[in-house]
Amino acid sequence: MAGQLERYMDLLSARQKLVASNIANTDTPGYQTQDIDFQSEFQSAMGAPQAVPVAGLPSKNDGNNVSIDRESRMLAEDALRFQAASSLLHEQITELRSAIKEGVS
Repeated sequence: MAGQLERYMDLLSARQKLVASNIANTDTPGYQTQDIDFQSEFQSAMGAPQAVPVAGLPSKNDGNNVSIDRESRMLAEDALRFQAASSLLHEQITELRSAIKEGVS
């Protein structure tokens, strides 16, 4: 399970970078919002996640489709998810340390 939590946290971290890039390109003509397909990336567990375009977002006159509201929400959601996964990982490490200490006695 720790390996899965680690992979999940890696994906969240990669998504945070993509969201930051999306926000940085808010005014770049023709820029298209990128995201990560969590389900397929988590199942594949192969190297760095691949960014994919986000379908269905309205484009501005310059072709840019970044929505600051969407990206801000994504940042907040991912921060909460990362915090929850980090807490679970911390609990697993604490249990493992306890088991090791009990075995040493």
